[in-house]
Amino acid sequence: MADAAPSLAPQPAGATGVLVLADGHVAWGRGFGAVGEAVGEVCFNTAMTGYEEVMTDPSYAAQIVTFTFPHIGNVGVNTEDLESHVEGAVGCVVREEVTAPSNFRAEGDFSEWLTKLGKIGLAGIDTRALTRRIRLSGAPNAVIAHHPGGKFDIPALVKRARDWPGLEGMDLAKVVTRREVEEWQGGTWTLGTGYARSPRSPRPHVVAMDFGAKDNIFRNLVRAGAQVTVVPGTTPLDGVLALEPDGVFLSNGPGDPAATGDYAVPVIQGLLERDIPVFGICLGHQMLALAAGARTTKMHQGHRGANHPVKRLGDGVVEITSMNHGFAVDNTALPDSVEETHVSLFDGSNCGISIKGKKAFGVQYHPEASPGPMDSFYLFERFVGMLG
Repeated sequence: MADAAPSLAPQPAGATGVLVLADGHVAWGRGFGAVGEAVGEVCFNTAMTGYEEVMTDPSYAAQIVTFTFPHIGNVGVNTEDLESHVEGAVGCVVREEVTAPSNFRAEGDFSEWLTKLGKIGLAGIDTRALTRRIRLSGAPNAVIAHHPGGKFDIPALVKRARDWPGLEGMDLAKVVTRREVEEWQGGTWTLGTGYARSPRSPRPHVVAMDFGAKDNIFRNLVRAGAQVTVVPGTTPLDGVLALEPDGVFLSNGPGDPAATGDYAVPVIQGLLERDIPVFGICLGHQMLALAAGARTTKMHQGHRGANHPVKRLGDGVVEITSMNHGFAVDNTALPDSVEETHVSLFDGSNCGISIKGKKAFGVQYHPEASPGPMDSFYLFERFVGMLG
């Protein structure tokens, strides 16, 4: 398809936005949010709630999120639901027009919020057809564009989508990680109270390596009983050890784990050699596996949503989980030192490992959810329980 001509579907009257795939497919719609164009990988998310959390999850860096739930933007946005203040998704594709917010917590309008963040929205798209296309052909590279005058150079946009190298081999953790060490403050949120304060009593010290973390991860570590220090994902082993951690947490993040692993894997291996407890999720889980000698692969379409069933192999319990990943640990080639602990009931892909003889484990999903079910909070408690 690389040399195929664009499928120049006639531009409908009133179309002010467009999604142009690298194979030449063009989907017209109505733009909202920021004006301009952005390139990325198109994925789909099946969550029915939490669009603000999704759009501010750094794991979505360089991605265009297609929401399968039709009503996106209807409850507005608020500052309490932000997951990060760094780059997340570059744009979103939705079925229905964004309406005025209708929720007592709303502080602003979704479209205006996207404009402030520099993110492009596209409404009026047949998201079911686009999702089916991704499922059949894989997650494509594309350009999302919004121009109030409806003027687009489609051949140029196709070329830009084709020229973009894609996520394989791309280290995006360096783009979204924080730049300074931070002593984390604050616990989880409750209605009417807001975010809890961090307790002052002495607690096990967790150093959390930020590869593109969501803030609710740190809040859940606090809730589980830890004192948390967050460090950049590029922190060398000596920098981590200087903080005297009782345990080290490896966060989620965007991009190819093998690329980020060039500098992160040696740090993780150093932690394992010193028998320091380690817990990783998503990208952190994948790099923990790489550090133990496993390998990762790019998935056909990835897993993104808040309704993914995962089987715990130890006792057969099924957890409903929140996921966001386009790479996975290859469970057909695990070394003897790695035990598979969880698998996806959708496709059998790896969703959890533990390192034999070490206090080290990881899961492919988000135990903090946000959005999503809270079936897996026990993992934070298990990790903090290792540190006493």
